Amino acid sequence: MIFGILFLGVLVLATPVSANKGVQHVVGTVTAIDHKHIEVKTPNRTVPVSVKLTKHVQFKNKNNPAATNPPGVGDRVIIEATKDNKKLVATIVYYSTFRQVPSAPQ
Repeated sequence: MIFGILFLGVLVLATPVSANKGVQHVVGTVTAIDHKHIEVKTPNRTVPVSVKLTKHVQFKNKNNPAATNPPGVGDRVIIEATKDNKKLVATIVYYSTFRQVPSAPQ
């Protein structure tokens, strides 16, 4: 519960891409993902931000802390990344899975 509140607080207060001593944060919604990169739509940009994924990246699911699976398209993410030759490389991907709300009976 506390982690959920903190996660939402970071989503609200964090800037889409911010820098802090070499670590950058990308906050938004996953638009595409494969084993080499993840694209994230951020609130303040029209073009998705592309972040490289390596075999060392850690995936942290808010709803299932033991899971190590990557997020899917539509999931909300906070990515901690570093710059390598002008490209962002993810170190940790925090995410919350997208849950569809059942439609009301007709």
